[in-house]
Amino acid sequence: MLGDRRITITHEIFEAQTKSQLKVLSEIGALAEGFDIKFWLRGGWAIDFLLGKITRLHDDIDLVTWVQNRDRLEYELLKAGYEKTQVKEEFCNRQSDFCKGNVEITFSYITRSDTGNLILNGLPEWVWRPDSLLPQTFMLNGISAHVLNPTQLLEEKEVYEQIGRTPRQKDAESKKILQQIIDET
Repeated sequence: MLGDRRITITHEIFEAQTKSQLKVLSEIGALAEGFDIKFWLRGGWAIDFLLGKITRLHDDIDLVTWVQNRDRLEYELLKAGYEKTQVKEEFCNRQSDFCKGNVEITFSYITRSDTGNLILNGLPEWVWRPDSLLPQTFMLNGISAHVLNPTQLLEEKEVYEQIGRTPRQKDAESKKILQQIIDET
């Protein structure tokens, strides 16, 4: 009997967190569209949008946009009731972190290097694929969003391991899913 109760509580937490995150993602999408800023999903939500279904509980929402959008984006999110949270100093030129309610959001900023390569702002040694920013949108639960190329997402998981980030179970699962998506296209 206790096991059934734990499953119900876990399912309720999953549903509530997922619903909150999708609501925030929809809000951010509407805000960004309103001031003509394009963003791309990365991480777990990117995989779910590529598949068109929710695969697991997500800790946060990871987004990518151009660095020149940063000031306007931060201003508009603060105006809309999002709280800016502290970022480690070594990441402050690469990302902005926000939260709304219990939802954590990270915006990573991309730019072009002096040689024209797509890079994460402030990290010129990490050159992204030229086709990282997919032009089409993907739908999930009535929400439309751009997503990073699955090959870029897979390469990111591999780069994290190369730089010493401890692999997590969800990363291994994500790598398998991403490889399946790539193989099917």
